[in-house]
Amino acid sequence: MTFINSVKGDSNKITLKKHDPPSSELLITDQDCINIAFLDTETTGIDRANDQIIEIAIKMVRFEATSGKILSIEGSYESFNDPEEDISTEITLLTGIDNKMVEGESVDWDMVDGLLEEADLIVAHNAGFDRAFVDRYSSVSPNKIWACSISDIDWLGRGFTSSKQELLCYWHGFYFDAHRAMNDVDALIHLVTHDPDDGKRALIELIESSKRPEYVIFADHFKYDPVKKDVVKGNKYRWNPESKVWYKKVNFDTLEHEKDWLTATIYDQIFKGRIEEINPNDKYKL
Repeated sequence: MTFINSVKGDSNKITLKKHDPPSSELLITDQDCINIAFLDTETTGIDRANDQIIEIAIKMVRFEATSGKILSIEGSYESFNDPEEDISTEITLLTGIDNKMVEGESVDWDMVDGLLEEADLIVAHNAGFDRAFVDRYSSVSPNKIWACSISDIDWLGRGFTSSKQELLCYWHGFYFDAHRAMNDVDALIHLVTHDPDDGKRALIELIESSKRPEYVIFADHFKYDPVKKDVVKGNKYRWNPESKVWYKKVNFDTLEHEKDWLTATIYDQIFKGRIEEINPNDKYKL
């Protein structure tokens, strides 16, 4: 378990503090600014196409782009949502949300879109999950750039062996009441704006990563082989049942390495796959 140096006390004793809601760190700046909407959803399950939102929270924060310091909290919104189906006991245990709490409640998507319209970037800790749910109902979200605080921050390179939000918060010296949407949002803001022992805030890395191109590499012309299939799957390739092809999302830095790996694994010396660049607005879409 890896704690940052600033939270280690005498005899390496660790004291965790409960974080406060985010607040302004600067009053004014002459640097460029960026508006970021931090978002979290709680849902009836993990099926991104069919499960329903039961709670959503959004907080819009204006930052000084060069330092990642908070200039202001520009707005927030949170709401329960009645999924019109029973919430399972498992989901209630996980989220603390039961059927009675959501009965008759609904998300005001006009208010959601009003907030998201002002965002230069939308951030979630698992953007591929949250975006799938929000894109179904928002007219603004599908045209916005999303960033993922799991994938767009190199937590391992920062010395952390897990990208789970709760663990990262512990390792940074604070805790929060997890799995309620606004609590998760506030904790994420606190996490990415935490001043590291050295180097730049994780938020700056996330912003920079969101601007880099992303690609999908398709394993076309892959003659079925049960052993090689398992190897490809083990390297985080996913199966598309409609186009019947294995695929994986990669960034520019790893693209050539992935081509070489795929060539050595399933092709005979010549790369026969296909590569498509992802439009920035299409990152983390279902």
